[in-house]
Parts: sequence; structure tokens; C-alpha cells
Amino acid sequence: MIRTVVLDIGETLTRDDRYWAAWADWLGVPRHTLSALVGAVVVDGRDNADAIRLLRPGIDIAAEYVARDAAGRGERLDESDLYEDVRPALTALRATGVRVVVAGNQSPRAGDLLRALDLPADLVVTSGEWGVSKPASAFFEQVLAVSCSPADETLYVGDHPANDIHPARAAGLRTAHIRRGPWGHWWADAPEVRAAADWSIDSLTELPDIVRQ
Repeated sequence: MIRTVVLDIGETLTRDDRYWAAWADWLGVPRHTLSALVGAVVVDGRDNADAIRLLRPGIDIAAEYVARDAAGRGERLDESDLYEDVRPALTALRATGVRVVVAGNQSPRAGDLLRALDLPADLVVTSGEWGVSKPASAFFEQVLAVSCSPADETLYVGDHPANDIHPARAAGLRTAHIRRGPWGHWWADAPEVRAAADWSIDSLTELPDIVRQ
């Protein structure tokens, strides 16, 4: 039985188009260039921030976030950044009686922006607020602390095998891999991902049926 569903953020709930476009503009490179490098790190199974590091070796990404904010070019997030199935799926999940948590690798600012959208979720929290990021086991310890359910009754949903599926499974959680975004599409049919994921889905609207099983 699934009593709590925890969802990743980037390319699970939100499109990353604005995120990468803003970085390309800040770094002064064509958006297509950064997009292509994102594809390259996806294929290599690397951290997504490596796309930025390939453009600016040695860059301090945290310091750049601060500089962007100071320049009035910080993070933005609004309703248009959500995938179309997010609100219907989260609403349907809550109607089943499960606890719905949003928890992913994002900044504290992104957490504020997401909470301002008033999503149908019991809790919205980010790695920046916790001070620990995926795939660290400590992140999933935090997930279980807010899940209010045992690990085997908690489902973690995400697109990124290395950040979401494998470490969540190692922590004892159930897992659902979504075919969405670069990571989700590229790794969707990889045997190791299929083996690690309890479910493979194409839309968040499939989750309520999984919960009812």
C-alpha cells in the first residue's frame, strides 16, 4: 500500500525551459549551445550542472545564483512552467487520501515560488532548504522524515535515474520513473532503470491508479 507520494520538481512537475534559457542568457551564450551541452551530459549520465561547467570551467554556481539575484535576473517560476498534468494528478492523488509531498533539488527561492503557486500538496520543500541534495542518502532520510509513512509505503516519483530512482530505491522507497524531459526520455528504457523502478509512467495522471492498487 502506498500512503505517501513524493514528487521530484524539475522535469517532473516543472519544465526546465526557462531555467536553462536564463542560464544561457546570463552566461552570454546561445541558448542552443547550452541546450546541446545539457543533452551531452544526459547521455554521459552526468550531473546537469556539468553543462554549465563545460561552458565556464571552475564556475562557482552558488555565487552565480547570488549575482543573478543581485542583478534582478534571479529565478522565476509561474503557472506556465508546470506540466499540464500536475494539478489534475496531484488533486486526484489527494482525493485518494494519500499524503502528497513535493521535494527536489532546487534552491530556497524555487521553494518560495512553488509554494506561491498553491499546489494541491501537503508539503513543498527543496534541497536548498534542507541543506542536502540528491542523490545523497541524507536527502532521502529527510524525505522519509516528512513522508510520515514507512519507506515501503512511500513512493518517490522522478525523471532522473541517478538522482531519483536509484538512491530512492537504495533508501527503501518505492519508485516511479517518468518518461519526461531529457533524462526521463533518454534513460526510460535502460534495463537498469527498468529494474530499479517499481513503475515506469508517461504521465503523472497514472499515479492515482498506482496508489489504488
